Amino acid sequence: MADHRDDTPQPEQLAAYFALTEAVSLLQHAIDQQLRAEGDLSYVQFQLLARLSDAEGSLTMTELADGVVYSRSGLTYQAALLEKAGLITRTPSPDDERSTLVTITDAGRARLARVMPGHVQVAQQMFFAPLAPEDLRHLHEIMSRVRDHMRAQPPRSAAPRKKPRTARG
Repeated sequence: MADHRDDTPQPEQLAAYFALTEAVSLLQHAIDQQLRAEGDLSYVQFQLLARLSDAEGSLTMTELADGVVYSRSGLTYQAALLEKAGLITRTPSPDDERSTLVTITDAGRARLARVMPGHVQVAQQMFFAPLAPEDLRHLHEIMSRVRDHMRAQPPRSAAPRKKPRTARG
């Protein structure tokens, strides 16, 4: 019997991993095309608007970055584009001078509503169509478990910032 270290990927693991990453890439590509054609939005911008739409009120930039697993600097750029288009507003937090609050505007909600039917259609055709109801139930259970395991370690965007070193003297 071969001696395998616990961290050595097995053929079944590699096959599952590469099937997942390819499926995600294909789905994101199709969704990105639909979002750009129907709403002039990138996939990340859509995710930001969707998360803000689901929020009760405003979210901080850090909460948004964590929610969509995106870098703080990248999020700042995307938020600036969305704000320039009138789809979100950014305001300083009254509770924390270091935080910026982000809120979706009525125009942002309207843009999200405009692209959502096509988004659902792409997801239905590409992702859900080949799955039986039992497959979907199992996939949901599995992916929820994987997501929760990954979320146990916060994404870099949500990790505490390192404090600057001070000189001893």
